[in-house]
Amino acid sequence: MKIGTIDIDKPIVLAPMEDVTDPSFRRLCKRFGADIVYTEFISSEGLIRGAARSHRKLKIFDDERPVAIQIFGNDVDAMVEAALIAEAANPDFIDINYGCPTKKVAGRGAGSGLLCNPTLMEAITAAVVKAVKLPVTAKTRIGWDEHNITILDTVKRLEGAGIKALTIHGRTRAQMFKGKADWTWIKRAKEIATIPIIGNGDIWTAKDALRLFETTKADGAMIGRGAIGNPFIFREAKALMQGIELPPPSFHEKIHVAIEHLKMSLEWKGEKYGVLEMRRHYASYLKGMPNVSKVRDFLVREEKWQNIIERLLEYERECERYVAEGTFDKYAETLNDHSKRLILEPVVVEN
Repeated sequence: MKIGTIDIDKPIVLAPMEDVTDPSFRRLCKRFGADIVYTEFISSEGLIRGAARSHRKLKIFDDERPVAIQIFGNDVDAMVEAALIAEAANPDFIDINYGCPTKKVAGRGAGSGLLCNPTLMEAITAAVVKAVKLPVTAKTRIGWDEHNITILDTVKRLEGAGIKALTIHGRTRAQMFKGKADWTWIKRAKEIATIPIIGNGDIWTAKDALRLFETTKADGAMIGRGAIGNPFIFREAKALMQGIELPPPSFHEKIHVAIEHLKMSLEWKGEKYGVLEMRRHYASYLKGMPNVSKVRDFLVREEKWQNIIERLLEYERECERYVAEGTFDKYAETLNDHSKRLILEPVVVEN
């Protein structure tokens, strides 16, 4: 898949997710094999007003490249100005968000709200492409609702406006993150597209990523909620594409990567928000481990990072005892995909 100077065969990509894909998580996923990572989505209005929170999201590091900065908005001039600001932060390419389904974004005519105004979506895209020197890509959904599946028209419009690749989440805006992603529309879009198509939606395991490639013939696979608390999925997917099925990470690795992630989050966001925003990751980091519910309940309530690390290390010793006793599997928690989604959906916006 080629985007500007980036040329990667069948890349496995980290999706942009609000309050998730900050530099600490992006760099961790990159280390575990993510080929391309995206920033959290950034408001065009926030950038042009000089909002500190928006400008902070522009920060990228060389060890996470290639990296895209994603912006959203519903005004041509504002999006052009925001794209120029984003370009100055020196990402590898700029991505436009036409997929976010939340009321605060889509309800105001941005994100997937622009699926209801394809002429404006086309105008914004063309103006941004013309204004910047970097490659421009976009991320969208298959349509507004089941009665308005417009992805094939969207592909042609955005291609004509000059984007270099398109990511398609196989759900409508009306679905939000419920129901099942319909990959058949990704396949149909790939069949008519002249630019790379990246498939997205319902990639929870490495095998799902491989199945998406086989089913849709997409050029890339983007993993969103399936990567939360599970950066190992990139390592596993990359190996599986080479015909190698890796064993799952050990409880030692899960616990120590969770601790490292927490420390990176603290370094980036400070103690308060570093602790708060790690809470969404613990359920997945500890998935399948024994007698974990009390540990998880403690982690998502505790405010002091020192106590969190101490409890995780204590839990590691507990797991060692379960192994020695031969009871690790007996007490292991089963957290299926449905339960995982119920835990993640209320707090995660995949853009």
